[in-house]
Amino acid sequence: MINVPKMYGSQVFNDEEMKKRLPSEIYEKLRKSIDENLAVDRQTGEFVARAMKDWALEKGATHFTHWFQPLTEITAEKHDSFLSFSEDGTVKMDFSIKDLFKGESDASSLPSGGLRATFEARGYTSWDPTSYAFVKNHSLYIPTFFCSYSGEVLDEKTPLLKSMYALNIQWLRILRILGNNKVKKVTPCMGAEQEYFLIDKEMYKKRKDIIFCGRTLFGSKPVKAQDLSDHYFAALRPRVAAFMQDLDQELWKLGVPSKTKHNEVAPAQHEVAQIYTYSNLAADQNHIIMETLKLVAERHNLVCLLHEKPFEFINGSGKHNNWSLSSDDGKNLLDPGDSPRENIQFLIFLCAMIKAVDEYSDLLRISISSPSNDCRLGGQEAPPAIVSVYLGEEITDILKSIENGEIYTKPIKNNFEIGLNVFPKFFKDTSDRNRTSPFAFTGNKFEFRMAGSSQSVASPNMILNTIMAQSIKEFADELEKTENPSSKLNELLISTIKKHKKIIFNGDSYSKQWEDEAKERGLCHFKTTVEALEHSLDEKNIKLFETHGVLSRREMESRYGIHLENYSTVIHIEAKTLVSMVKSEILPSVSRYVKNIAETISVKKSLGNDFLCDYESDIFKKFSEISSKLYSDVEKLSVLDSEVSSIADVCERARRYRDFIISLMKEIRSSIDFIESYIPKKFWPYPTYEDILFSV
Repeated sequence: MINVPKMYGSQVFNDEEMKKRLPSEIYEKLRKSIDENLAVDRQTGEFVARAMKDWALEKGATHFTHWFQPLTEITAEKHDSFLSFSEDGTVKMDFSIKDLFKGESDASSLPSGGLRATFEARGYTSWDPTSYAFVKNHSLYIPTFFCSYSGEVLDEKTPLLKSMYALNIQWLRILRILGNNKVKKVTPCMGAEQEYFLIDKEMYKKRKDIIFCGRTLFGSKPVKAQDLSDHYFAALRPRVAAFMQDLDQELWKLGVPSKTKHNEVAPAQHEVAQIYTYSNLAADQNHIIMETLKLVAERHNLVCLLHEKPFEFINGSGKHNNWSLSSDDGKNLLDPGDSPRENIQFLIFLCAMIKAVDEYSDLLRISISSPSNDCRLGGQEAPPAIVSVYLGEEITDILKSIENGEIYTKPIKNNFEIGLNVFPKFFKDTSDRNRTSPFAFTGNKFEFRMAGSSQSVASPNMILNTIMAQSIKEFADELEKTENPSSKLNELLISTIKKHKKIIFNGDSYSKQWEDEAKERGLCHFKTTVEALEHSLDEKNIKLFETHGVLSRREMESRYGIHLENYSTVIHIEAKTLVSMVKSEILPSVSRYVKNIAETISVKKSLGNDFLCDYESDIFKKFSEISSKLYSDVEKLSVLDSEVSSIADVCERARRYRDFIISLMKEIRSSIDFIESYIPKKFWPYPTYEDILFSV
C-alpha cells in the first residue's frame, strides 16, 4: 500500500526538515531573510550547509550540484562529490558554506546574448534560499541563481524573483491605501497544467526528425485521429496508467504536488497538473515535472514529447498557466467573493490586470514566443496569437455598471438545474470556460493559455508580475496624491475601464470576424515569433523592467539576441534533418517503388495490352513527377539553408528563416505526405502517424 503522506516530500530539504535540524533562532533568521528579501548572513549559511549535508548523506547522496535555469528553457547541473580528505589522509564527506553560497559555471558556453565571450567565460551560481533543495539520483540538488562575472543575469529564476518582490511592494501600497495594515506580504501564485505526448520508444528510434527536432517534419493524415473525441478523459490504458502511477510517486517524493492526470484530446496525448503554490516554487516544480516525465517514460520503454506540435492534424501541447495573488493571511486577492460589485479590492485588481494586458500585450506574446509554439497557436484548441482577456458575462456586466454609474442588480449566484431532482444542488460558476481565449478569468484566477508545453514558465510569470506591478504602481501614485482616495478610486476604475475595455473579448477567438475586429480595436497580432521579438526592445518595455529593477537594458538586449538566435538555430536543425531524411531514405524508397511499378508494367506489356491498367501507369507518372519535384526542392532547401545560416545579422537571419525556409519546408512536406499516402508500407522507411499514435 502506498503511503502518500509519508512519501510526500521525503526527498526534499523542506521547512519541516529545516525546523528539525536547525536551531530555532537560525531557522527564524532564515525565514526572515526569505520573507523580507534580506541577505542570509554567514552564521545562518554555515548552519544550513551543515544541516543540508547531513540530511543529504542520510538520503544516500554522494554528490551535490548547483541546479539552475539558464536561458535554454531547460535546467543545468554540474555534480561535485562530497569527497574530501583530512590532514591524516583519511576520507571524509565535506560540504561548506562556500559550496552552498558559490559555484562556478562556464558562462560563455550557455546562451548569454553577447554578455559573455570565450575569453571572459566566468559565471557564478549561488544558492536560492526561497526554493527547496532535494535529493535525486544520489545527488543533492541545490536550486541556484546564475549570473555572469560582471553581475548580469543569465537565468530565468532571478528576474522571476525580482518581479515577485516588485509586485509585493506595489500591492502593499494599495492595501495600505485601502486601510489594510495587517497584510505584510503579497505573493503571486501559479499552477501549471502540463500537456505531453507518450510514444513507444521503438517508434521514436526510427524517426530521426523526432530525435533531433522533437517533432515530425512530415506525416500524412491518419484515417482516424481525434475525430470521435474518444481519447479525451477516456479510461487509461494499462501501460499509460502504470507510467502515470510511477510518475506521481516520483513527483511526490520530490515535493511536487502532482494533483490531476488524464488523457488529453489527441491520441497519445496526456496531462499532469500541479497544485497552486508560490510562482518561484511552481516554476522549479514544473521543471522537475518535465525532467521526471522524460526519465519515468524511459523506464516504461516510452518517450515523452514536450514539443508544442509534434504531429500535424491533431492538438498540440500547451502549458496552461493559472495565476493569482495570495496574501500572507492566506487569502486569494483575486477571489471576487459573494458580491464582486462591492469588493473594491477585487475590482482594483481586475482593472489593473485589464490595463496591464492591454498596455503590454506585446510582452505577453513575446514571453511565449518560440518556433515550436508558432506551430501550435491558433488551431486545435490552442489560443490565437491575438492577446485578449475573457471575463465572462457576469464580471463584464459588473464593469459596464461601474463605467455607466449604474447599480448592479443581477443575481450573483444561481443554482445549477438539469431537470432531475435526484441530482445534488450546487451553484453555477460565475462564468463559462472559453477555451479559445489566450487570457481568461476563471473564477478566482487568470488562466494564461498561450504558454508552450516545452518552455519554462518563469518568463511568462515574470512578465505577468511586472506588468501588474506597473499597473498597481500607477494606481497607487494617483491615489496617494489625493486626500479622498475613495472618491478618486471610483474615477480611476471608470477611466481604466473606458480606456482599456477594448482588450476584453468573450466570444470565439478562432473566428475570422474576431481577427478583423481585433485589428479595428488596435490590438496587436504578431503571428510569428520574429514579429513579436522585434518589439522586445521598445522603449516602453525597457523602461518597465528598469523601473521595477527586474531587467536592465543590457540584459534585455542579450535576451533579444538569444531568442532570435534560438529561432534560427531550431529551424536550421529542422531543415538539415529534413534534407537528410529525404536524401538518405525517402527518395531511395520512392526509387525502389517506382522500379517495382515499372517492372510490373513491363511484365503486363509483354503479356499483351489486355493486361495493362491505368493504376500502374498513373502511379508511375505521379511518382516520377513528384519525386523529381521533391529532389529539386530538397536541393534548393539545402543551398538556401546554407546561405541563410551564414547571414551575420541575427534579426535578418531569423526573418529569412521565417519567410523562405519554413515555407519551402512546408512545400516539401506536402510532397512527402502525398508519397506516404500512396506508397505501400513495405517500401516506406518510417513509422506513420497511425503507427506512432496508436502504439501505446
